[in-house]
Parts: sequence; structure tokens; C-alpha cells
Amino acid sequence: MTTISAALLLFLILDPLGNIPVFLGLLEPLPAGRRRMVLFRELLIALLVLFAFLWGGRTVLDAMHLRQESVSIAGGIVLFLIGLKMIFPSPEGMFGDAGAGEPFIVPMAIPLIAGPSGMASVMLLGSQDPGRMGDWSLALLLAWGGTAAILLSATYLYKALGRPVLVAVERLMGMLLVAVSVQMLMDGVAAWLHAPTPAG
Repeated sequence: MTTISAALLLFLILDPLGNIPVFLGLLEPLPAGRRRMVLFRELLIALLVLFAFLWGGRTVLDAMHLRQESVSIAGGIVLFLIGLKMIFPSPEGMFGDAGAGEPFIVPMAIPLIAGPSGMASVMLLGSQDPGRMGDWSLALLLAWGGTAAILLSATYLYKALGRPVLVAVERLMGMLLVAVSVQMLMDGVAAWLHAPTPAG
């Protein structure tokens, strides 16, 4: 996987366009000058969490004695479920009601930006090819930069495109994510079938 394709995959997983209506609703009660500060803070927290999973994921896998094939299959399943929710969203949103008050970490940073699928994906990238951590870090920064640019201009995009266009784009991204998840699942199963059986 190239750096650009990894960045595109992570961008699809972070789903900034699908998060625009949710973020606008969460930030609406705040003063106008406070909204961008809160949003940028949550974006930074999400980036730190994703970097922690990228760089520390292999250590976690080794400590739990998990094979790469297991992470690939699990990641594919999680991405598949996220993609289905993007295509067929529930009325209360992907993660339900968020509650009142100023958002802090939950639900904006986690799980709306750095969700289970994003954490699993960066962990998978880092564990499959640890020699390319610089490439994966760049891919994560590119995906996060695109996500931050879209979310920081969420108000303008929502007014310019309208909710129907955003919903259509999110469903298209969901279709792409489902295709990627199926490929990841197939790769994991193929690797597991061809892996040597551990000595008992």
C-alpha cells in the first residue's frame, strides 16, 4: 500500500463530511468564538490518540499475543460495519445522542474522529510493515489535515452543499469503505490460511 492510498483509506474512515451535521449540532450551543477553539482541540486530541495507536499498536499486539491476520480480519469487520452505518444511517446518528454541555474528548475526538475503525486501521498499518512508520505517519497527517480542513469549514460547506449532497457523498464514501473492508477481510483470511501452524 502506498502512502497516498493509506492516506485516502484513513480519510474515508475519519469520514469528515459525514460528521459535519453531527459536529454542527454539538457546537451550536457554544459561543461563536469558542466553537473553532473546541473543534481544533478535539482534532488535536484525536490526532494524538491515532498516533499512539500507530506507534504503540505493535507493542499491544505482541503483549496480547495477537497475530496480524487477526487484526486484519477484525479491522475488516469493523470497517464493514462502519461502512454499512454510513450507507444506512440510523435516525439518532452513528453514535446516538451525545448529551449536553461543551464536548470534551467524547464524542467528538473519540469516537467521531478517532473511532474504533481508525484505531484498528493505523494499528494494522504499523504492525504489517513497521519499517515504513514514516510513510504511515505522513499518511495519517495527510488524512487528518484533510479532515481538519473540512470540519473547520463545516458551516460554509453545509450552507453551500446542503444536507442532501452531504448525505449522498457520505453514502458514496460508505460504499468505498465497504469495498476496502471486504478486501481487508479477504487478505486476512488468505494470510491466515497460508500461515504456518504454530507448534503445539
